[in-house]
Amino acid sequence: MRPLALLAAFALLAACSDAGGLSASSGGIYAPGPSGAPDVDGLIVGHRLMAANEAELALSAYGRAAAERGLDVDTLSAMGSANLRLGRLGQAERLLRRAVALDGDFAPAWNNLGVVLMETGRIAEAAESFRRAFGLVNGSDDMVRDNLRRALAKRDDALYAGSNETEEFQLVRRGSSEYTILTAL
Repeated sequence: MRPLALLAAFALLAACSDAGGLSASSGGIYAPGPSGAPDVDGLIVGHRLMAANEAELALSAYGRAAAERGLDVDTLSAMGSANLRLGRLGQAERLLRRAVALDGDFAPAWNNLGVVLMETGRIAEAAESFRRAFGLVNGSDDMVRDNLRRALAKRDDALYAGSNETEEFQLVRRGSSEYTILTAL
């Protein structure tokens, strides 16, 4: 019985040796290629990379997604967000403006456009972007609400600071008991 068991083991090994292993015909020591593997959504990969603070890699993944599915609101918004994270504000603004032009009801694009506008000092326009995003999510997103609150506070501070310019006054005595207030120039 011993030789029969040994023969069965060899037959089993021979059957398994070319069943998708790492043989020379399938690429040697490298893993098998994508044939038969499920397609990976570049947007999902990019979102995971953004969550891992890998914005440059995420931008590449978003680019692959755009090549596969086209420049739709999701890919434009995602690429704009990655550029925002990388500090490329001009590129981010152009992509996010294209996204909201394609779909004016996409709250993440409005929110991220507001962030770009805040970063570039356009507070009133940023407040309007946040207001649109806030309306689209019906006030249910805390981050959008906080962004809107900050933008409105900063806008209002700028308005009050500009109108709150204090003029200097001088008190001038005219005669023995008469005083006049003059504006200093």
